[in-house]
Amino acid sequence: MKATLATVLFMGFMTVNAASAAEHTNDTDGKEKIGVVSASNAYTLNELSNDLSRKAAEQGATSYKILSATGKNRLHGVAEIYK
Repeated sequence: MKATLATVLFMGFMTVNAASAAEHTNDTDGKEKIGVVSASNAYTLNELSNDLSRKAAEQGATSYKILSATGKNRLHGVAEIYK
């Protein structure tokens, strides 16, 4: 189940609004890693990725890469943030 959640997230199953950071899908584009953010208690993958995106933007990131997504009824995720 963990691999399935991560796969779905990495395949771009998310909505990014204008006030959030963009999902980072290419490690070689020269962006600088500035930290890590996490989110908990999301009911859907979309909610989890939106929470991670919002937290990345609050930290000044322009993009992020989801590292993990786990959980059963409530989801928890971690993402690296880039500037």
